[in-house]
Amino acid sequence: MKMQIGVIGAGTCDAIIGKVAEDVGREIAKRNAFLVCGGRGGVMGSCARGAKMEGGTTVGILPGDSRLSANPYIDIAILSNMGHARNAIIAQSCDALIAIGGGYGTLSEIALSLKMGKKVVTLLTKWDIEGTIKADSPAQAVEMAMSELPL
Repeated sequence: MKMQIGVIGAGTCDAIIGKVAEDVGREIAKRNAFLVCGGRGGVMGSCARGAKMEGGTTVGILPGDSRLSANPYIDIAILSNMGHARNAIIAQSCDALIAIGGGYGTLSEIALSLKMGKKVVTLLTKWDIEGTIKADSPAQAVEMAMSELPL
């Protein structure tokens, strides 16, 4: 069974964070894993675009009740109609997660993921959170997320 790697980050981002997220998405697809994200814009749209550029499969767990709110790079749109509470579904659905930049929503996803015993790799985040693993590049972040090594 293919791994499901989550990418979490803000719904808006600058060009630097967007490029990093796109590269993470490409790396996930290159390694034949499914990309799971919140399905909207910013980091989510950039990573999904990167995955699609490499022929990957993308899953968006959306906060509302309309598939039309998904970014154009989402293959499978899951409608939660739960707003920010969907973060728990994203965390639970992934084998490991990569946090890129982000704000308080990302911080909540990191906390939920760690509480669920998931591996969380951080890239360009402003927090130093016990239990997370810092990466220096998109390729390293995906490699760390997909490795079988314990936290």
